[in-house]
Amino acid sequence: MRDGEEILLPQEIFRKIVDHCRSFRPEEACGLVAADATGRAVEVLPVTNSLHSPVRYQMETREQFDAMKRIRLEGWSLFAIFHSHPLSEPVPSPTDIRQAFYPEAYMIIVGLEKEPAVVRGFVVEDGRARELPLRTVSDKIS
Repeated sequence: MRDGEEILLPQEIFRKIVDHCRSFRPEEACGLVAADATGRAVEVLPVTNSLHSPVRYQMETREQFDAMKRIRLEGWSLFAIFHSHPLSEPVPSPTDIRQAFYPEAYMIIVGLEKEPAVVRGFVVEDGRARELPLRTVSDKIS
């Protein structure tokens, strides 16, 4: 369990995630977020939704492999997997939960049903999604 935990996203990372998701509306968009050795989110790695669907996503296999390889080569770790819900609230669907294959990574969902976008973060443990507070922080490293 990760009790008391919150998801901290630098403002630039938050903006890149939301911008990427908006750019693929009405399809669901998806991608990965990498963290440095301190656990700080440092890079957004967009991945194509091979389903091109407004209600489901599946990461294009080669792009996902390349993104994971880059994370490893840079000495980063997988921080989060993000996707959008262009037609609904940012709440994990049963499919989202079933396909959460990386329990160490946060699940970030961008709801685009209304403006401004609503971004929420979750952990998936034992087949259940639990929301964590998601907060943006300054881009400056202290």
